[in-house]
Amino acid sequence: MEKVERLISIIMILLRKENIVSTKEFAQLFNVSKRTILRDMETLSLSNIPIYSVIGINGGYGIMDEYKVDKRLLSSSDLENILTALSGLEQILISEEVEVTIRKIEAMVSPLSTKGSIQLSFYDWEGRSEVLQTLKICQESILKRSLVSFDYIDRNGTTTNRIVEPYQLHFSESSWYLKGFCLQRQRYRTFKLSRIDHLIMDENTFNPRDYLLEQEHEASYQPQLVAIKALISPSITDRFIERYGRKSMEYYNSEYFLATIYVPQNSIGFQFLASFGTYLEIVEPKTYVEEFRNYLNTMVEKYTSKDSH
Repeated sequence: MEKVERLISIIMILLRKENIVSTKEFAQLFNVSKRTILRDMETLSLSNIPIYSVIGINGGYGIMDEYKVDKRLLSSSDLENILTALSGLEQILISEEVEVTIRKIEAMVSPLSTKGSIQLSFYDWEGRSEVLQTLKICQESILKRSLVSFDYIDRNGTTTNRIVEPYQLHFSESSWYLKGFCLQRQRYRTFKLSRIDHLIMDENTFNPRDYLLEQEHEASYQPQLVAIKALISPSITDRFIERYGRKSMEYYNSEYFLATIYVPQNSIGFQFLASFGTYLEIVEPKTYVEEFRNYLNTMVEKYTSKDSH
């Protein structure tokens, strides 16, 4: 079952149920992990669908009574909320079933209701069409349980050939990733699609492994985060609000806000902070300030060296 169909099914189940439904029940019903259900609930909550959770042994999820119409039907405004969320997914996902699902919901929305109050836009980068072909092969391989082989180029430019059992496609911010079990490394790995070349879907199929192992691997490979304090210009506060929330900032003076945020303790964190240019100044901790200064000096040296071209 596609994600969009599962979301619709979850809503319909909650509308019919008088009592709450546990994460375990949903996971068994759709044959997915509990973690997948938690993500689904986050997606629905972000779509302005009033789902509430109950914590405890008998906990689970329910939907606000005022959202139920005849215990079975959704109002036009309710459907529009769902449609808005799914339209955004349609720009990213490639399955034709997603489009069919959205068209079905559109047909259910009253012709008298106001449409077009929200518009979602995504960058139509030229390179995205190339990644799309890789995406299609990965998606087909996952559905058919077929092995895939490809050349993978790491951050250092080193190319290695991989044979992988594909399990999941993951979209994070502006990039696609393939999660799977690498036969060479005998471990679960996450591959960035734009670093994959010469991708081939193998005729050989595989039996899925315990997906819980993948979750353990993913949790163990989270980058170490460090708390930093930075003075930021009012012109970039919107970007910090989007990523960290308003609670991350406090008034400092007429020219700056003081932001307290968590960033990776590696070059990725430096790259993120450097993207703000002169609109940001790290003040604490001093050790991180020094490391960030060294990172910037290394960049400057590339343009000040006598041998530079």
